[in-house]
Amino acid sequence: MGRLTTHVLDTARGRPGQGIRIEVYRLAAEGRHRLGEVVTNDDGRCDAPILEGDAFTVGEYELVFHAGDYLRQQGVEAEEPRFLDVIPLRFGVADAAAHYHVPLLLSPYGYSTYRGS
Repeated sequence: MGRLTTHVLDTARGRPGQGIRIEVYRLAAEGRHRLGEVVTNDDGRCDAPILEGDAFTVGEYELVFHAGDYLRQQGVEAEEPRFLDVIPLRFGVADAAAHYHVPLLLSPYGYSTYRGS
């Protein structure tokens, strides 16, 4: 059974990004369709897959990480508007039976992602 998971690592602090709100969307020709929302736990992960089974299909998706809220809660001072606030990650799913792990490595002035396992 295929599934979508994520986690957030705060690379500036060397610890998990806990309490980060993440919205999930499916992209289609007629626009974005919001599928739900999750919040990272104390380990920077979601307690369950974001999508799985019949809800996880071939197509294009977007995870929207509300990083600015997290950075404010951590007391990270920055000019407003922040350089990074809301981070959208768009990616394609070619095999809905596979595990797609899309992590976010976050710092106040940069981020990266990759397809993990």
